[in-house]
Amino acid sequence: MTSFGERVRAAFVTHGQLCVGIDPHPHLLGEWGLDAAAAGAREFGLRVVGAAAGRVGVVKPQVSFFERYGSAGFAALEDVLTAARAAGLLVIADAKRGDIGSTMDAYGEAWLTPGSPLEADAMTANPFLGVGTLEGTFTVAERHGKGVFVLAATSNPDARTGQRAVLPSGETVSAAIVREVSERNAGTTPEGHWGSVGVVIGGTVDWADAGLTAFSPVAPILGPGFGHQGAQAHQLRARFGGLAEAVIASESRSILAAGPDRLAARISERALLYRGD
Repeated sequence: MTSFGERVRAAFVTHGQLCVGIDPHPHLLGEWGLDAAAAGAREFGLRVVGAAAGRVGVVKPQVSFFERYGSAGFAALEDVLTAARAAGLLVIADAKRGDIGSTMDAYGEAWLTPGSPLEADAMTANPFLGVGTLEGTFTVAERHGKGVFVLAATSNPDARTGQRAVLPSGETVSAAIVREVSERNAGTTPEGHWGSVGVVIGGTVDWADAGLTAFSPVAPILGPGFGHQGAQAHQLRARFGGLAEAVIASESRSILAAGPDRLAARISERALLYRGD
């Protein structure tokens, strides 16, 4: 079984580093001529999957925009997840789940267990009850060749309140999260391979300000904030340094705003900017 880290690495070789967000904002649904309802979100998601397949290697459905429609929204999301994985795309469920004990374990099983209605290739997780609370989810992911992306340094203004706080060790909270994730990867990742527990570091984050430094072994970095939010493809190496090759550069509104008729062309245009060849 190929690990998630190595699957990301292979996807980059074939398609480059762009990840297309699947974010059915109500205003985008309206612009696309779709109802702000579960059926509209489902159609939106399936259209994005169809346009992304063969053009990029990774998509990232934002769970909240489906969850808002209740059980029908989750059913719509299940269809989108299934279609994306069937199309050969790596699917990151942007669920940001975080809890303790068996509750967090259940979240991991829901999103990462093969055959689950919500099965994805990876999920985002919130470590602010302690990175150790995610251990059960890491284990489920490892068992099934899946991945987890742990929130570490986000680019929203409020991130400074907690993530940039300095611990007694002298590390920022962000740096401590990255260190704990890296230590775990070091114990489970064969030499020369990429780890499968990644971190979320915003594309607009100043690493020095966040107290971050390069880490080893290499693991995928989910980098939201490219495109509409300000980070640009040509800044990838300047922002992420020697780890730039591991960044999943996520764009959503900058692509989705093109509309359904221009969507495939926009994805192709943006994907070229994140290819290393």
